[in-house]
Amino acid sequence: MKGLKPETRGWLEATGFTVRDDSLWLAALTHGSMGEKDDYERLEFLGDRVLGLSIAHWLYERSEAPEGKLAQRLNAIVSRQMCATVARGIGLSEHMRISKQARADGGTDSDNILGDVMESLLGAQFLDNGFAAARDLVHQLWRPALESGAGESKHPKSALQEWAAGNRRKPPEYEVVDRSGPDHAAQFTVRVKVHKVGEATATANSKGEAEKAAAKEFMEKFG
Repeated sequence: MKGLKPETRGWLEATGFTVRDDSLWLAALTHGSMGEKDDYERLEFLGDRVLGLSIAHWLYERSEAPEGKLAQRLNAIVSRQMCATVARGIGLSEHMRISKQARADGGTDSDNILGDVMESLLGAQFLDNGFAAARDLVHQLWRPALESGAGESKHPKSALQEWAAGNRRKPPEYEVVDRSGPDHAAQFTVRVKVHKVGEATATANSKGEAEKAAAKEFMEKFG
């Protein structure tokens, strides 16, 4: 594997990373399409946990919100879309090592790839410099999202959708399991389930309100 390009090293350091072990950072920026022994996948696994704990720590220190609300904000802030947004903000795509074919297929602007590489860089920062340095950098790079109140007042269905995505689950499935009463005063019971997590039900006087209530109930139970 080649060494880090001077412009890539300069970019990493200007962004706030501290580069000691070149091989870590090369791996963190290398997409599987390059066919090299070390790519970003293992570091992304680690960085995902570094990010989650860093954001959870920030929210715990600065909010008196109950656990369910903290989880809602956490899931919005560590979502794949948010990671990709942060990645675009620091100009990550220009420094990814990705094959010509994957680049031609739009890989450098893929939320999934950008989000994964962003997390892999956090994994490298943790291994090369320790948790405190990684946490402080997360707080710096995610500050706009943290201070904007992201995830604070989302519609329950949106919050559940983000929660499922953030936890690598299939999208929630809603089903009307009962309808009762006359047309002018109908009652709908809706069940929402997330594969391999669980389900929740709620009843309201419209299908939409029942879905909303079921999503809220689900988040309170499992979020």
